[in-house]
Amino acid sequence: MKHWGIDLGGTKTEIAVVDRGRAVIRRRVPTKAGEGYESVLDNIRHLVRETGLELGSTPETIGLATPGSPDPSTGLLRNSNTTCLNGKALSRDLSEILEAEVVVSNDANCFALAEARWGVGREDTSLESILGLIIGTGVGAGLVVNGELLVGANGNAGEWGHNQLEEDGIVCYCGQKGCVETVISGPALERYYNSRSGTPRVLSEIVGRTDTDAAAEATVERLLLYFGEAIATVINILDPQVIVVGGGVGNVPQLYERWPDYAIDKFFNGNAQTTNTRLVRPLLGDSAGVFGAAGLTGEFELEVF
Repeated sequence: MKHWGIDLGGTKTEIAVVDRGRAVIRRRVPTKAGEGYESVLDNIRHLVRETGLELGSTPETIGLATPGSPDPSTGLLRNSNTTCLNGKALSRDLSEILEAEVVVSNDANCFALAEARWGVGREDTSLESILGLIIGTGVGAGLVVNGELLVGANGNAGEWGHNQLEEDGIVCYCGQKGCVETVISGPALERYYNSRSGTPRVLSEIVGRTDTDAAAEATVERLLLYFGEAIATVINILDPQVIVVGGGVGNVPQLYERWPDYAIDKFFNGNAQTTNTRLVRPLLGDSAGVFGAAGLTGEFELEVF
């Protein structure tokens, strides 16, 4: 049986098809969210059609990872930073267009599920709790405990990106001020660097300039300071054994090297100077989300690639 998954991101949309443990197709295209909801749907339709032609088969079921999540009471998508999706019956509309069942889940949940099944969770089978963070265009998280994804009564488990960090911060798309997402997401850090330097740069370029560029150094320092504050609150509540970081901000090496220096004094640890929680990179790379989406369609094993 083939398992189809789509990861609908703010900037790119990725499709993967897993057949007997192997990823036989992996393809990415721009999401085109700026062109509106219908354009996003049409983009996915073309992507599925081209993939089906290449494979010589069409899916009966597709798993879809998306920013935001379906409202349990209405099925309409909410809380998505790809705002053209909010209030839309995404699962129903795509099911009609693709003539297949579409199972929708939050992208961070899919990311965490994939890493728990085939990434860090397979590497260390003793792990009981794995927190998967996405820090990219948006900020979210998924929590897997004893192999099961925690969704929550309102479908919002893991939404640490919308806890407040700056009381007088900028307004988030969610309506609150100073959310984690408005401070340490990729676009937020790029915006901060531009305000300090007067020069727009992408995050990967900013991080590469920290030895010679005071604005770049200040941007990374801001990330570490606020990440430490934000993640300490999460750890005090969930106390996970491992935190896996996905998204573009997860490629900042200083995050893994220095995060305890900014978080440890905020832990409920008494005078402890260390933590048993590990912060690690995803073993499935930036395709963890799409494989987690494929996992929504049923159980399968995935070869390490």
